[in-house]
Amino acid sequence: MSADGDLPVLPTRQMKAPDTVSAQDLSAQDRGAAGVDEAPHLAGLNPAQRAAACHGAEGGGPLLVIAGAGSGKTDTLAHRVAHLVLGGADPRRILLLTFTRRAALEMTRRARRICARDSGTSPRDELIWSGTFHSIANRLLRHHAEGVGLDPSFTVLDRSDSADLLDLQRSELGLAKRAARFPRKATCLSIYSHAVNAQCALEQTLEQAFPWCSAWKEELRTLFSAYVESKQRHNVLDYDDLLLYWYHLMSEPALAAVVRERFDHVLVDEYQDTNALQAAVLLGLQPEGRGLTVVGDDAQSIFSFRAATVRNILDFPNHFEPPAAVVTLEQNYRSSQPILEACNAVIAQSRERFTKDLFSIRSSAQKPRLVTVEDEACQVDYVAEQILAHREEGIALKQQAVLMRAAHHSDPLEVELSRRNIPFVKFGGLKFLEAAHVKDLLCLLRWVENPRDVIAAFRILQLLPGIGPAHARRVMQGFESGGCDFRRLGSLGVPPAAALEWPSLCGLLARLRDGTTSWPGQIGLARRWYEPHLERLYDAARVRAGDLEQLEQISAGYPSRERFLTELCLDPPNVTGDEAGPPHLDEDYLVLSTIHSAKGQEWDAVFVLNAADGCIPSDMATDKPEQIEEERRLLYVAMTRARDHLHVIHPLRFFKRQQHRYGDDHVFTPRSRFITDAMLDCFERRSHGRAHPSEPAGSGPPAARVDVGARLREMWR
Repeated sequence: MSADGDLPVLPTRQMKAPDTVSAQDLSAQDRGAAGVDEAPHLAGLNPAQRAAACHGAEGGGPLLVIAGAGSGKTDTLAHRVAHLVLGGADPRRILLLTFTRRAALEMTRRARRICARDSGTSPRDELIWSGTFHSIANRLLRHHAEGVGLDPSFTVLDRSDSADLLDLQRSELGLAKRAARFPRKATCLSIYSHAVNAQCALEQTLEQAFPWCSAWKEELRTLFSAYVESKQRHNVLDYDDLLLYWYHLMSEPALAAVVRERFDHVLVDEYQDTNALQAAVLLGLQPEGRGLTVVGDDAQSIFSFRAATVRNILDFPNHFEPPAAVVTLEQNYRSSQPILEACNAVIAQSRERFTKDLFSIRSSAQKPRLVTVEDEACQVDYVAEQILAHREEGIALKQQAVLMRAAHHSDPLEVELSRRNIPFVKFGGLKFLEAAHVKDLLCLLRWVENPRDVIAAFRILQLLPGIGPAHARRVMQGFESGGCDFRRLGSLGVPPAAALEWPSLCGLLARLRDGTTSWPGQIGLARRWYEPHLERLYDAARVRAGDLEQLEQISAGYPSRERFLTELCLDPPNVTGDEAGPPHLDEDYLVLSTIHSAKGQEWDAVFVLNAADGCIPSDMATDKPEQIEEERRLLYVAMTRARDHLHVIHPLRFFKRQQHRYGDDHVFTPRSRFITDAMLDCFERRSHGRAHPSEPAGSGPPAARVDVGARLREMWR
């Protein structure tokens, strides 16, 4: 262990392939072949972008473009497509692969515009092979269905349909009725999907990503076998099958040759986000690498939970002989130079990476701020104050963003923003008051507060195994006929599956209703009853439990259960989910986002919450060196979203569950290990909160007194 208690420090491996091209290395061969000096469509590119656009007179060997954050990646790739077309390539034989339909449309739109501007003509509909991995797979499999044992009329299941089909097999195999907890359908589908996309054995998937399901290995294997047979029997594919069948299509030499004949050039965007299956498909398409271009940034590889692997981009050059050429885009068009210096310092610590140092021509005297706050409450106070201060300086709310490692980290902030009437949208998960597990707990309290609240009761009853809508209605009818008395609820009949849990629910409801437990303790009782059900009902139970802990902490600020429920009901945060639209009736709004959902976005001012060990890096992602490296990249991605103002906030202590309610109920946390003492000069240091963490709130005499009541009375005279 190091002196800081971290994993052993390993030597950093800086990767630079022999044919790496920097901003000054544009070869005379490419310049002459492409007519760079004369080509109007290349006039707006910097030297490195131009090198990427012009690589290889006839497409050449494989090319890797390492595109740093804000370096004009999309424009560079669009110019490469346009340059190929203007150089005589058949646009119908160009395959452009992206991760979103929007990205594909934007890339082709730009390429067409560049061609039209330079030559007066546009390929228009001739760029016909542009789309996401899954959409291109679907088209190719329609063409070659018989070769891979498919009926060309197959249909594709969405994620919900896939989960339902898997659940049907789960029920038919009797796995849903096991005495011990068997994974629910969504978890089963996630396990299946990870194993397919990561191209790893089920045992490895369970060990790495789903350790709590390891005991069900053989049952899961049987379930997945039945699931595959059912899909084949019904002539349907799920999303993962599209890639899997494409992979097997490229694994058969005769079929692969036919597919390869379709394309002269293959270009791939966001290559750092590909999984093992996608990489295998690409190598099957262009085994020699001729005409193959991949664009990405190893420093922004943050989606391992989707089975993406940074190894794809790190190892790409050495898949070919000679190795692929590497062009590095380092000029950043987004952030000020002081922000980039801090970002470079963070990512420079990576154990293995392609060497690049972002730079900008945008100078600024404003360094990014590293703000130390006493606790989460002070963090909320600082962020809200600075948001309003930036707004007064002319930065609209929608040009500001608050980024967090996990969706529930913004829970206290959302309540404060609502109190201050600051409208916001949230990306990367439901606002915590609207999340299903939080609503479950709130409905439990609502039913206690008002025994005739049928909607709340209906939801709570169905949390128990074996109780569906019909039986919940029968229980509610009996409850109402008995005068809505929780003391008599236990006498009502329930299905055998719910019999074990029924007495504890009835006892909890009666205890909360009779008032023997004071309010601050009631939500704790409810949470302790609910958490075993949380693990049974939902995926990511540990993360969701954090939401409930936050809810308990927030509830302590209200004098009673009624006030707590009423105020949250009357003034809740706006309902929103991932990629939700802006709040109604507000022309301006703040953005809250997980770091994962913020990738590819940019704002004038960015606040990064909880830059403390345990949050960044997450304490659930420090088991292996590669996990810690991805957590470092997460912080880098968050910091590189900022144009002009960056606030990285470090709370000194956090609320800790299962500690004394008053006293030692917080744990102290060190600053994120990714911001070392050596890089502190990159930041402006600030603090916010009381002078010392142990100083009690409101201690000492007030600095002044004011009779607010008199002022208010005077206001209406």
